[in-house]
Amino acid sequence: MKKLTFAIISAAVLTAAIFIAPDEGRGKRVPESAKVAASNVAERLEYFASHGWEVEEIAGKEITIPSDFSTVYEEYAAIQDKQGLPLREYAGRNAQLYVYEVKNYSPESRKMLAELLVCDNTAVASMVYSEDGGSLKLAVS
Repeated sequence: MKKLTFAIISAAVLTAAIFIAPDEGRGKRVPESAKVAASNVAERLEYFASHGWEVEEIAGKEITIPSDFSTVYEEYAAIQDKQGLPLREYAGRNAQLYVYEVKNYSPESRKMLAELLVCDNTAVASMVYSEDGGSLKLAVS
């Protein structure tokens, strides 16, 4: 059951990335990547808390960040660029994907999920999205 839930969540993440709104801030300076410590549960929870999100971990899985980004992954990477997270620097590397249930935000009674992609104990990508396949997507920061 846990594997099925994680598979559904993973599919929702990828589906969500397809529907991400285009960048209206073209030409604006992309924040420099900052190291965000994420080596343990406390650091990962603190990352979300520092942006106002109360979360509870529900799944974790090892993945490989693609070496060559598809259109969908490129859109996901653009969100990370805006947040100052270094996803592009970790292309082709193994990483851990953590999925959380958001406890303090549920617009229109939608269940919200958050994800954090960690490589070498550093947060390299994050996003908050609705469980329904990502009809609502938000940057963490």
